This record gives sequence, C-alpha cells and structure tokens, in this order.
Amino acid sequence: MSEEPETLPELNKNPRHIAIIMDGNGRWAQQRHMPRAMGHQAGVKAVRSIVEYCAEANIEVLSLFAFSSENWRRPESEVSMLMNLFLSTLQSEVNKLHRNNIRLKFIGERKDFSEKLQAKITEGEIQTRDNSGLTLVIAANYGGRWDMSEAFKKIAAKIQSGEINEQEVDEALIGQHLSTADLPEPDLFIRTGGEQRVSNFLLWQLAYTELYFTPTLWPDFNRQSLEEAIGSFRTRQRRFGHTGEQILTKAVTL
Repeated sequence: MSEEPETLPELNKNPRHIAIIMDGNGRWAQQRHMPRAMGHQAGVKAVRSIVEYCAEANIEVLSLFAFSSENWRRPESEVSMLMNLFLSTLQSEVNKLHRNNIRLKFIGERKDFSEKLQAKITEGEIQTRDNSGLTLVIAANYGGRWDMSEAFKKIAAKIQSGEINEQEVDEALIGQHLSTADLPEPDLFIRTGGEQRVSNFLLWQLAYTELYFTPTLWPDFNRQSLEEAIGSFRTRQRRFGHTGEQILTKAVTL
C-alpha cells in the first residue's frame, strides 16, 4: 500500500480515491447567527451531495474525516450533539447507500462510542459489505498517529509470536496493517474552511497525495466545488520520484 508505484503515473486521470477534511460547519452557523448544531446539520446535506457526485463519477473511494480523536476536547454539549447526529444519520442513510450500491467502511477506535452507535456502525458495514460501487470511508474517532501505532502493535505481536521476523518489516508490510489496507491510497486530499494542514488525517497514506485547500466552508462545498478540486488535480504532474521528462515521454508514447 505504501510503496511508490513501479510504473510511471498517468496524466490527467480522475482520482481513484478522494479524502476530505470537512471543516467549517461551526463557522458557517456562526456567520448566520445560528447554533453550531445547525451548521453540522447543514454539513450532513453537503455530505449527501458529494457522495452522490462521487458515485455518479465512478470515484472508487471517498474518505471523510467525520470526527477526530482530538474532537473529544470540544464542549461536552457539542460532542453529545455530534454523537446523536452521527447515530441519526446512520439510521436514515444506510438503506439509501445500500440501494445505490455504496459500500460503507468505518475507520477509527470504536470502543469510545456508545454501544448503540457501535452496533449501528457494524450493522451498516455488514449490510453494505458486498456492494461494488463507491466505497464510502467514514473516519470517526480516528487519528493518523493512532492508525500507525495500531499497525505497529500488530506487527510487533507477529514478531513476538514468530509469525514474521523483523527483517520482513518494510513499508508494504506496514501498509498492510493500517485501517485502509484494502484501499488505494488517496490521490486527492481536500480540506475546506481555509485551514491548510492535514490535522492527523491519514498521515501515512497521504505521502504522495495531491493537496487542495479551499476557503469554502463545508456546508457550502457542493458538486461544482468538487469539480473544481478535481479539475485542479487533473492539471498536476504526479511524478512519484520520476523526472518531469519521463512523465512527458510516457504521455507522448501512449
């Protein structure tokens, strides 16, 4: 998963995997003199629109950072509201995702959620696991450092048991033990809301990802906004360690 591609990358292709930090719900609400909860509810509507677009555009994977491991530090009332919104959204949306052949996958530490929410997460994954369309990844109580530390623990346990030896540990092996082991690495990372950092999201997986930052607040991020981000991606030359001349030579010979 984490090795550089052995073949030269192709130019002007749509991304297979888009990863998004959905930032700006609270500010969107504050600008309209609304409670922050209204911003999060508007954010759910934006998620629906973007999921629909990605499914129609044959994007293979859409990963959304819904709740970070650091978000527990927010006011208790807001965290409680987010958990209730998370649960109600799952209850209302999973059947729709299933009807549209979308596979739902959750990454992150689940044990901190309520038993009811954990059960709903598992139900959603089981119900949609055989779907062959878009894979929708929801990162909840997730952190990139947590993901890597969990992978290292699994590898250490296998070394201790003799299943593997330490000489076998390389980038590929680490990638196979991350929560996204069954997915292609992100091609395009998008962060809305104006901040320009990755905030502990998919740290290992973003090594060769194209980054796109926009001041648009998440509830205002729509299909046109995503088309603009993909358009920017298509103009970029992804070299993965090769020279620009190698990439252009390949393009001419295709």
